[in-house]
Amino acid sequence: MRIALAQVASTTDPAANLDLIRDHARRAADGGAVVVVFPEATMCSFARPSREVAEPFDGPWATAVRGIASELGISIAVGMFTTSSDGRVHNTVLVTGHAEGRYDKIHLFDALGNTESRHIAPGREPVIVRAGHYGVGLTVCYDVRFPGLYTALGRSGAHAILVAASWAPGPHKVHQWRSAAIARAMDSTCFIIAIGQAAVGDVDVPGPPTGVGHSMVVDPTGTVLLELGEAPELAFVDIDADDVDRVREQLPVLRNARY
Repeated sequence: MRIALAQVASTTDPAANLDLIRDHARRAADGGAVVVVFPEATMCSFARPSREVAEPFDGPWATAVRGIASELGISIAVGMFTTSSDGRVHNTVLVTGHAEGRYDKIHLFDALGNTESRHIAPGREPVIVRAGHYGVGLTVCYDVRFPGLYTALGRSGAHAILVAASWAPGPHKVHQWRSAAIARAMDSTCFIIAIGQAAVGDVDVPGPPTGVGHSMVVDPTGTVLLELGEAPELAFVDIDADDVDRVREQLPVLRNARY
């Protein structure tokens, strides 16, 4: 399966970000990708309050993304904000195209001076989207620091796990991003598709969630197959579910685990 990684720097304008999605999805389809993945907060960057742009999952912004996927014959996974019943919003990954799915971020970033739970309502359930014989788990940003979610997805049939992120910059943050993605691949014996926002400033200077770049794809052994730099970029990688089956036969960590 050919995957396109769209490492973008989203703006505070959801309409402009739809144009960004259309452009990258078109180029991804032209490059033979089955699916193109976008970061967390592609709908609108964290520079604008998410409650100002959040809408129902069947609202106009998500409907426009579905139209792009249908027009181009490609699946799209993209970060957006959806309304919640408690007045906060959900930090959501929309999947549309050959498969349809939704995941609301479970682990909220109440760390390093941030309190995401003030305005984001947590999701409740892990999600795997089925695309043919592939199972793709969906996760968002801070989720990547919680190994149990990834082993649960691996045991539940995921061959690959998406990490859609808007990773806050700061000291050691690139190292932590890379290390977590590699570790989660080995924990789950899944491909990890870690797509982040491009860097818009100094990645070593602390700041609000924006991006550090370094989107990457890691195979089930922890080998990095692809890693981008800090700038916006569209890149392609091919993965094979048979590789997951082979690694799990040779290194059955999910089956051998006692806890």
